[in-house]
Amino acid sequence: MTERTQRRLAAIVSADVVGYSRLMGVDEAGTLAGLRAHRAELIDALIDKHGGRIVKTMGDGLLLEFPSVVDATQCMIEVQLGMSERNAGVADERRITFRIGVNLGDIIIEGDDILGDGVNIAARLQEIAEPGGVAISTRVHDDVRDRLDTAFNDGGEQNLKNIARPVHVWRWSPGMTATRDLSEAATKEQPSIAVLSFDNMSSDPDHEFFADGMAEDIITALSKIPQMRVIARNSTFAYKGQAVDLRQVASELGVRYVLEGSIRSGGKRLRITAQLIDATDRSHVWAERYDRTIDDIFDIQDEITKEIVTALRVNLTDGEEAAVLARGTNDVEAWQLCVRAVELQYSFSSTGYLESRELSERALQRDPNYAYAWAVLGFTYWFDGRMGFTGGRSEKFDRAAECAERAMALDDTVSWAIGLSAVVAASLDRPDEGVAIARRGVELYPGDANVRNFLSYALIHAGAFAEAVDHFRAALALNPFSPSWYRSGLSRTLMMLDEFDEALALVDEILATEPGNFQAWLQKAYISARIGRPAEAKAAVRELATIVPAMRLEHVPGMFNFSDASAKERLLDGLQQAGMPE
Repeated sequence: MTERTQRRLAAIVSADVVGYSRLMGVDEAGTLAGLRAHRAELIDALIDKHGGRIVKTMGDGLLLEFPSVVDATQCMIEVQLGMSERNAGVADERRITFRIGVNLGDIIIEGDDILGDGVNIAARLQEIAEPGGVAISTRVHDDVRDRLDTAFNDGGEQNLKNIARPVHVWRWSPGMTATRDLSEAATKEQPSIAVLSFDNMSSDPDHEFFADGMAEDIITALSKIPQMRVIARNSTFAYKGQAVDLRQVASELGVRYVLEGSIRSGGKRLRITAQLIDATDRSHVWAERYDRTIDDIFDIQDEITKEIVTALRVNLTDGEEAAVLARGTNDVEAWQLCVRAVELQYSFSSTGYLESRELSERALQRDPNYAYAWAVLGFTYWFDGRMGFTGGRSEKFDRAAECAERAMALDDTVSWAIGLSAVVAASLDRPDEGVAIARRGVELYPGDANVRNFLSYALIHAGAFAEAVDHFRAALALNPFSPSWYRSGLSRTLMMLDEFDEALALVDEILATEPGNFQAWLQKAYISARIGRPAEAKAAVRELATIVPAMRLEHVPGMFNFSDASAKERLLDGLQQAGMPE
């Protein structure tokens, strides 16, 4: 007769130390002493206070069980707040920081140990938690949201490693405010909005760019307003051409308000409709129809933007309103050419960038004082220089720098001009200058996901990897359906912090949909070599060779462009171990 398996429902907590291997490499004795002190003076007492038990320790981690999910979550928040205080003033290379995952689930009891999917999910939540933060499943959130005076950001559904079904994730970190709760209380202070791509109701497919450009300009204008949270175009355009439930869109993107509209054209006449929906009750906050000519397109964009700001009761000073409604050109055709040029750049292909270059040059022929067009043109040269599409890397960077200079001289508040200036400075071995420019961009465009990414990349070049991770995560919150370069950048940064599990998960996620992404294969080769998987590392190098046969170890520093000598050395050593040819 077989013994019946013992099960129970429990709150499970998984915690580990961020960059444990790196910390041990710097100071093994000091790290171990620090961990013992944190446990003795803070962590163990809080676990006992909230009725939890330590199931087991795993060197750099803890597995805990609590009978109450509310107590478990509260305890972990208190742990992280306490650790934040204890880390104040401690140098980055010696700071002990935890990531924590909390799940509610069925567990199997084996002596003093616990097993089962509930435990596995807690471990995966811990892997995707922010350093110093807590990630919880939606089962936990449902139980604690009305019982704890704590705000959580909705991270949406996540595909966790070795977990069969997606898990809806919520995140907390010290000082955070909620951004994805649709309740009145959570959205009152910071209105959140998603601007969907306008439907092209015309028979002319070229007007698709026109409709997209209008939505993108409204997104850019709104992202200048610090009182608002605005979802990036990559995420809102993911719904393009679909019959969608706006409440579902709002829930998936974590916003309260959704703007949708359509454009119908005939000759020079336009009919544009727009409506602002409150997703909490599907009510129309505002709606309007515009019957104008194509030359009025910029005025219509400004009117819609002002109506949104008014409807959401956002107060702007005269100077702020002028900045929000600033227009780079009055030439509609030049604007349309740039809209198409930017769309082509999102393909991240050599042909896309070369076509984008031609279109932006045509835009500048029409309006040589169009700062945005100079920035768009500059990015075609900068990306060409990084990827080596047409050779002459240094010449391409010099040309990108010229474009950035022209753009900034014409208008130093254009987000793409700021972003180009930041990444060019970093690529030309002026990382501190790049970071300073990008920080100003975030001040001007606090709600722009791409500007956050420009800062992240500048910080990578400067060797400030930990801060870069924070800005990458902020960008991902603003752009949940982000392009792969967001995740690639985050993975690259995490791997330089020895956060290999999450870095590898991000790379595998990219390769699942983009098997030809050679940067992802490069990063996979490095990570696999560093975690002791030589066969996988060599396989990644072989895949890389089929995609870019001429790629050699000597090309890598130019692609990653780290100013941190030790990071550069670690990268090259890891790729050499993986078998990358010199």
